[in-house]
Amino acid sequence: MASALLTATTLSVLGLAASVVLGQFAETSQEVIQHVSLAVFVTMMTLLSHSMLMFYLIGKGKAVREAVAEASLSADFVVEISRARKPVFSLAMPVILLTIVAAVIGAGVDTGAIPSWFHGLFGYCAVLSNVVLLRAEYIALAASTRTVAKVNRLLGV
Repeated sequence: MASALLTATTLSVLGLAASVVLGQFAETSQEVIQHVSLAVFVTMMTLLSHSMLMFYLIGKGKAVREAVAEASLSADFVVEISRARKPVFSLAMPVILLTIVAAVIGAGVDTGAIPSWFHGLFGYCAVLSNVVLLRAEYIALAASTRTVAKVNRLLGV
């Protein structure tokens, strides 16, 4: 499950980057339509994949907490998994908000109310922040997988 979530998130962030590049070089109305179509789709997929990954980390934390309580294991496992997911939760909401803002102000560009450079700036910032969040998610998933493996080994699973 973790690898599927990580793959989906990686592909959606790559799609977001492709959308920004496509928008940067769009000259015809057809190219703008392609940019908008891709941007709407990958923005939704990016937000969905980040959210699903956060719920996955919440579930892993709960499972470890329950296993530790039931089997009287060291509370260090709970601390480990909490420490692993903290950077993801610290970054996720600002990154998700920035991604939403970048997408929403794109509509302002279409109506002429917002200059395209402003939308482009938000787009590039959204891509960069999503890459940073993706890195944090990868580290958190790797750490939580190691912690779960240790707990499972102690439980004989």
